[in-house]
Amino acid sequence: MEPPEDKRTPLDEAEGIILRWDSTASEEARDKMIFDSDRNEVDRYLQAVDEIQRSLSSATINSNDERSSRSSNSDESSLNSTIQIAMARLEDEFRNILLSHTAPLETESISLGSDPSSSTHSHGQVDDHEDEGSVHDQGLNLNLNLSLKLAQQREERDEAEGEGGDSVADGASSSRSSYRSTSSIREIDLVPSDAIYDLRCIAERMIAAGYLRECIQVYGSVRKSAVDASFRRLGIEKLSIGDVQRLEWDQLEAKIRRWIHAAKVCVRVLFASEKKLCEQIFENLGTDIDDACFVETVKGPAIQLFNLFEAISISRRSPEKLFKILDLHDALMVLIPDIDIVFEAKTSESIRIQAAEILSRLAEAARGILSEFENAVLREPSRVPVPGGTIHPLTRYVMNYISLISDYKQTLIELIVSKPATGTRYGSDPTTPDMEFADELEGKTPLALHLIWVIVILQFNLDGKSKHYKDTSLAHLFMMNNVHYIVQKVKGSPELREMIGDDYLKKLTGKFRQAATNYQRATWVRVLYCLRDEGLHVSGSFSSGVSKSALRERFKSFNAMFEDVHRNQATWLVPDAQLREELRISISEKLLPAYRSFLGRFRAHIESGKHPENYIKYSVDDLETAVLDFFEGYPVSQHIRRRSSS
Repeated sequence: MEPPEDKRTPLDEAEGIILRWDSTASEEARDKMIFDSDRNEVDRYLQAVDEIQRSLSSATINSNDERSSRSSNSDESSLNSTIQIAMARLEDEFRNILLSHTAPLETESISLGSDPSSSTHSHGQVDDHEDEGSVHDQGLNLNLNLSLKLAQQREERDEAEGEGGDSVADGASSSRSSYRSTSSIREIDLVPSDAIYDLRCIAERMIAAGYLRECIQVYGSVRKSAVDASFRRLGIEKLSIGDVQRLEWDQLEAKIRRWIHAAKVCVRVLFASEKKLCEQIFENLGTDIDDACFVETVKGPAIQLFNLFEAISISRRSPEKLFKILDLHDALMVLIPDIDIVFEAKTSESIRIQAAEILSRLAEAARGILSEFENAVLREPSRVPVPGGTIHPLTRYVMNYISLISDYKQTLIELIVSKPATGTRYGSDPTTPDMEFADELEGKTPLALHLIWVIVILQFNLDGKSKHYKDTSLAHLFMMNNVHYIVQKVKGSPELREMIGDDYLKKLTGKFRQAATNYQRATWVRVLYCLRDEGLHVSGSFSSGVSKSALRERFKSFNAMFEDVHRNQATWLVPDAQLREELRISISEKLLPAYRSFLGRFRAHIESGKHPENYIKYSVDDLETAVLDFFEGYPVSQHIRRRSSS
């Protein structure tokens, strides 16, 4: 029986308030939430909890006195029962307030802005449209479209990172409209200040009553669900390391850019804001309670996020993965200072360590892939000569690849710290080229030496491929085309040219010019040999001094040789228009004066005989026109076009 109204103590009133809101005893209490009620009712309930807690503390002290009566033990038991009811109720209220203010992060309204510390890779020129097939067709495990695809992806990434400012969009809800900036961190207010006050009031009382574990569990379960919802909105799937490694690389490429963006949002916004919320509710309520709640909330999602990076870092190494691994490395490198701030507590140390270890593994993976790439270029086995002596797909692939490498030079200069393991002129391995670090290579970074080494082994491989041509002239043309392409790609990339250096570029230029000279010697020395005077003059009193039969044979030999060269070399290809024109001019400068002089000296001897048209088949202009057919890459008419019959 309750005491009369006027004789009720504050403790009696407090117990009455607690019991009135016992959801196990009242349907009305089950249907209503205290903190959705009038503020006075909230204050009365909290004061009632405080009164019960004070009384329970006093009863505990009294129970330690041997003179305490049985009635005091009974009172303590009653108070314990009441406080349990109150804590169960406050736990429900705590959960309800959190749920009422929980929604996935509005990622579309957040712009991280341009990151001044992130990598800004220039958009290296991609290759022209010729031969955009797959090198795999000739036995290579190299994708020729890789350069174009990676450049496009990098351009999209840079555009995405450069958009917007450093704020939350104006359309965001008022509860998400404020943040404080620490470095590049954006701490958004996830819960309104009045709700934070209520949550802190509840947490303070639950902790004081010994219900810390229950409070943390409720908080962690609700906020973890919110973080999971934000992950889904950011496109972060729940994938184990094994799941990631089983995905095809094309599938992974599409995901990596999304993961990089998501990682920035998670560390700088989502995790930082969750940490701020923990501090707002739990700071100074006990030793490191705010840190414990933060770890409870985000440790699982953080590990899930970093596992994606880790899975890539330990995956099988192959050249096509290098640039995405560098993108991941750069993104994580930029995030490390933010990770150290957000996860600064001792309880978060494992997350900081994991991030640092993944960064180290990504760096090691990049170094390993560069080594794998060098070996792949050296050992690329295709033996079928490319038609017409044009640029080999391997050359296009390798030069596009190292042009893209040069775009990442700031990162790679830090990662590549040792010189390449090269052959020497004193070595006995015929399958590895020589590379002495001569004066022109002194002072270059290890990365620059690796790129030069790639060019050296590419030329070594191409030289081996040139030997599969049966025609020596075509072999020289093939080397000319390919070394010229290497030179043009170096000149076309300011970053690559800076690293390679003009001294080594001059060496390369000399090599393709030497190949052009070798081609001309192999082709035209024997043709021009027909236009010599030796062997045409005879002695005798009745002779004019010239053997007409020998002269006729000489014209016939020249015509046959030139027609053979014209027929074959019209199908050969020099894809660079300027080089093609220069080569034709060089041929004409040797051929036309020699033919004009020969024709001038001996034409009369042929025309005075029978059927001169069978021997003097071409004028100088005809030859000049015929030279224009050379190196176009397609067959021409069997008969040389004749502009003049004179």
